[in-house]
Amino acid sequence: MSTPHNAALSGAIAKVVLMPGDPLRAKFIADTYLHDTKLFNTVRNMYGYTGIYDGKQISVMGSGMGMPSIGIYSYELFHYYDVDCIIRIGSAGAYSEELGIFDLVLADSAWSESTYALVQNGTKGDICYPSKALNDLLEQSAQQLGYTLHKGRIHSSDVFYHEANVDGYREFLHKHDCICVEMESYALFHNARVLGKEAACLLTISDSFVTHEETTAQERESSFHSMIKTALAAAVQRS
Repeated sequence: MSTPHNAALSGAIAKVVLMPGDPLRAKFIADTYLHDTKLFNTVRNMYGYTGIYDGKQISVMGSGMGMPSIGIYSYELFHYYDVDCIIRIGSAGAYSEELGIFDLVLADSAWSESTYALVQNGTKGDICYPSKALNDLLEQSAQQLGYTLHKGRIHSSDVFYHEANVDGYREFLHKHDCICVEMESYALFHNARVLGKEAACLLTISDSFVTHEETTAQERESSFHSMIKTALAAAVQRS
């Protein structure tokens, strides 16, 4: 079985998938943490791998940037490949001064101005939620590994570059209680709800709107180890 975007055969993808935005981060995770690894997708260079971690079969696949992209890949994984849960592991920009570079954020909800849910199946509303059970596993894993998690509402934005005449990070923080921004989780959470699956989002702060600190592209690709280890530990428990 394959789709226009995924060449994987039936049974090639594990029930639990870690999903970074960057396909090169997916490759890094597979090369660094998994063994007996098999590449199941290279279509559009959106790499997907299945391997073994701590005795359990785990898959990792890139999603690309933005809700249309993760909307396609997550829907196909859930619907056509019978994946049970997806843990998004991504980077985010901090809206709150309480968040520093490399801090971990667990999304307890995603607010968005996107029309993704409305267009996809007519759902109205600007907030989508992750799986509570999956979030609980991520919290337990972080605690066991000694990592601090910040929990809060995240902003899933359709736009990376905003002009000065529209709301900025201060407004998103104070009007909508969003502590950081990324571009995918609202669509992922919506797809999971529609299809009766589980999804969560664990983020690493890669830059700050408050302090203007930022990580490099190389750091975003290959140095988010706390996030990766937390997600893998939770994936093992969920498998």
